[in-house]
Amino acid sequence: MTQTSPRPHGTRWTFRDGLESTRLRAGLALPVIIVGVGGGLIGAAYLAALRLVTEWIGPGSRAALGQTAIMVAVGIAIALITRLLGDSGNVELLVDNIHVLGGAEDLRQIRPLIPQSLLCVGAGGAMGPEAPLVQTSGAFGTWVAGRFRLDAHDMRVLTITGMAGGFSILFGAPLGAALFALEILHKRGLQYYEALVPALVGALIGFALNFGLTGLGLEPVWKLPAVGELTGGDLLWGVACGVIGAGGALLFAAAARLGNWAVSRVPVAVLPAVGGVLLGALYWWSPFALTNGEMQVESIVTGGLTVGALAVAIVAKFAGVIVTLSGRWKGGFIIPLFFIGIAGGQLIHLLVPSTNATVLMVALAVALCVGVTKTPLGSTLVVAQMAGLALVPTALAAAVIALVLTNRSTVIESQRARTATEEKR
Repeated sequence: MTQTSPRPHGTRWTFRDGLESTRLRAGLALPVIIVGVGGGLIGAAYLAALRLVTEWIGPGSRAALGQTAIMVAVGIAIALITRLLGDSGNVELLVDNIHVLGGAEDLRQIRPLIPQSLLCVGAGGAMGPEAPLVQTSGAFGTWVAGRFRLDAHDMRVLTITGMAGGFSILFGAPLGAALFALEILHKRGLQYYEALVPALVGALIGFALNFGLTGLGLEPVWKLPAVGELTGGDLLWGVACGVIGAGGALLFAAAARLGNWAVSRVPVAVLPAVGGVLLGALYWWSPFALTNGEMQVESIVTGGLTVGALAVAIVAKFAGVIVTLSGRWKGGFIIPLFFIGIAGGQLIHLLVPSTNATVLMVALAVALCVGVTKTPLGSTLVVAQMAGLALVPTALAAAVIALVLTNRSTVIESQRARTATEEKR
């Protein structure tokens, strides 16, 4: 296999270099296909297992006291699994290892991650399956690279390909998922151009395989109201949502730091159980405090909730995510951020009835996610495909504004430019 000579440290990687490297080299074709197929199987199996666990222990008709007991038991189980199998890492560590090593450093972290995340998400933790699924599929890409004895450069490509497949399976949007996987590594947009085509191939294969096995993925995840005819005013509202979403993202980053500080003196062994108690307490206040919100979106978009009820839903979900994150429960905050944005868009529409509710919901969901994850293209395409491609212009306006306004804020601390030179630009 022909290898390209490495660049000296600190050499600027130009956009022209990136375009020249976006082709899928023949030597990587087979590994990329294997990662796509394996990622599709892993994703389908993981989501099937998650549905079963959710049916067993998830919030539903169960009384708040019973669900609280389950949350505490899950917290204890997280600590026991960590004690027996070791730490499971997180997406932030994976992002750092992709930059430094090319892929996941310790594949053994997947062993505790899978049972822990299934319990956390299934029991009703306020974060979604996206982070564990992407960690698992990305680690599978690293493993395949190791079997083919690839160098760090090609290992990075396969790890990103696995991550793209994981996002694609979950969101049902291959193009947006591939771009999301590439953007989430950096603070200022996509930079590993050479992984673009492999990521697209892996995302498409994983998506197609998951659809073939489950029949899910071709229809939008959320049934939002019809968009209707867009106007120049809608674009201005997209910009406004960008500003509001940026403010929400800054608040989320501050709350996450505050949450970590608040639990810094709590012993790690009991922290997940404490998190379970707090989540149960929040559930007594509002059912919106639990789950990642994907299945709760319908109750938001139907328009049956009042301004007060929507405000409670937003605050409850926000608090639930912070407690879940601070309590070291496993999960991702992308889907909950989408939920908060959709609820916020509906709230604005009730306050200003002349606005287009769907434009507001999509634009605010994108802006909030971009402000936290720095993924303008990926977030725009993922949400737009789930809600309607006609909304791309207004969603993209919100994304760009949110990215600019939150440039100095970050939640995923390991996001950075691919070289020191680019970091200083």
